[in-house]
Amino acid sequence: MTMDKLAETAVIAALRGGGRIMSVYCDPDADFQIERKADNSPLTIADRKADEAIGALLKPTGVPILSEEVAAAPYEERAAWRRLWIVDPLDGTKEFIGRRDDFTVNIALVEDGVPVLGVVYLPVFKTLYFALCGVGSFRVSGIEPHESLTIGELTTRGERLPLPGGSRPYTCVASVSHMNDLTRLFLDTLRERHPDLETVSRGSSIKICLVAEGSADIYPRLAPTMEWDTAAGHAVALMAGCNVFETDRKTPLRYNKPELTNPQFIVE
Repeated sequence: MTMDKLAETAVIAALRGGGRIMSVYCDPDADFQIERKADNSPLTIADRKADEAIGALLKPTGVPILSEEVAAAPYEERAAWRRLWIVDPLDGTKEFIGRRDDFTVNIALVEDGVPVLGVVYLPVFKTLYFALCGVGSFRVSGIEPHESLTIGELTTRGERLPLPGGSRPYTCVASVSHMNDLTRLFLDTLRERHPDLETVSRGSSIKICLVAEGSADIYPRLAPTMEWDTAAGHAVALMAGCNVFETDRKTPLRYNKPELTNPQFIVE
């Protein structure tokens, strides 16, 4: 399957996953069926429905899948995967449960540890971020879960990232759910260099996409994340000319590692 076809499949999968999520989110009588996973993070019926829809479309590609909602294959097996999908069917489950709208569907294609394709869909906002190596990074607005678009249609309809921007204060985007002392200290240091610093609090992988589109300058993540939280957004940022580095600001995040937890990182 060509890269264009893989990308189109990933976009459709993200949209269909988003549709499943919204069928639960928009039902006032829905039971989210909240469970707790081994790490005490929440899991809902929407996570499961989205994962089913996404898996049904990605499995026929023949590329192995690493998903948050499915037990990961042992590294001895994964080490042979030069190419794999990394999927978070519902990133921002806490936001979803709290009805705060800031949740996403994340799908990335990773080759040799590097994201080469990324799709981030914001179902409530009907906004899709899409990135493909050699093509670029784009934001597509007003996109519905039932749509099916070719790469040509996506790039024609979308806005290339970063977006044209005017003058604004230096802006740092931070997590709604994971603010901690390290992040506060980082913000204090930034404020010394940028007295007019503005901070924006958002949830899920939206934070990475805001830096990629140029609405924010920096996103420090000094709390734990997993590979599926960042791989798709990493691709969007990378193709938009941004860096996703460890805190040394020179070592890029890598994927399909023996340990799937990310190190602390900065997007800028």
